[in-house]
Amino acid sequence: MHRRLILAAPALLLGGGAAAQQPATVFAAASLTDALRALARDWAARGHPAPRLSFAASSALARQIAQGAGADLFLSADEPWMDDLQARDLIRPESRVSPVGNALVLVAPATPARPPVTLARDTDLLALAAGGRIATGDPAHVPAGRYARAALEWMGQWQAVSPRLARADNVRSALLLVERGEVPLGIVYATDAAASLGASTGVVVLGTFPAESHPPITYPFALTRRAGAEAAALHAFLTGPEAAATWQRFGFTLAR
Repeated sequence: MHRRLILAAPALLLGGGAAAQQPATVFAAASLTDALRALARDWAARGHPAPRLSFAASSALARQIAQGAGADLFLSADEPWMDDLQARDLIRPESRVSPVGNALVLVAPATPARPPVTLARDTDLLALAAGGRIATGDPAHVPAGRYARAALEWMGQWQAVSPRLARADNVRSALLLVERGEVPLGIVYATDAAASLGASTGVVVLGTFPAESHPPITYPFALTRRAGAEAAALHAFLTGPEAAATWQRFGFTLAR
């Protein structure tokens, strides 16, 4: 009896060590998909358990966290959804940091080829759409759509363009509508457009919306209240200098 207990002790210790190395669960905005997957591979190559990644619109993820979903780390595509979780005391505010940013662009299907345009207040987007719809994230809750609405309001075209929007559940879905040629134009992040450029049925960037046309596109990252040591270490990696080159390689800007 005593011999069995002694032999079992190392197994218990090993089990405790494995529990301490449970992978972190990361809820991340859809626009972070490619870069975060690459960084997750880098993290695993360093001897850590590969994190569990869940991608969707920031709004959907924030609501899931508010309803008790088991996320350790939330990477949002805008500040208001992180503000919402902070107001509910569901994140650790001292961990909140916005390490990367993005730009807003107008895209079209890669074929047929179209010339670039300079996006200004007098650019007629409906004329560019030639009777078709313009895809973007749903402005009611998707960050990319919120930025798109701000840009359209700055142009004085929100009332005219709003009924012609194809409102997607997230920015990647909006991009897919353009890639498939289902709509002639889309308003998405520069990084999403860059990810599509290598595809045979990709998109082309017609123009970049002026920075002053919308609030700064920033991505707040924060640990949730349930996060443990592994999630904290991953958070430090994603927001630190070791990840910076990867974020830039995928087209994100670094916070100054």
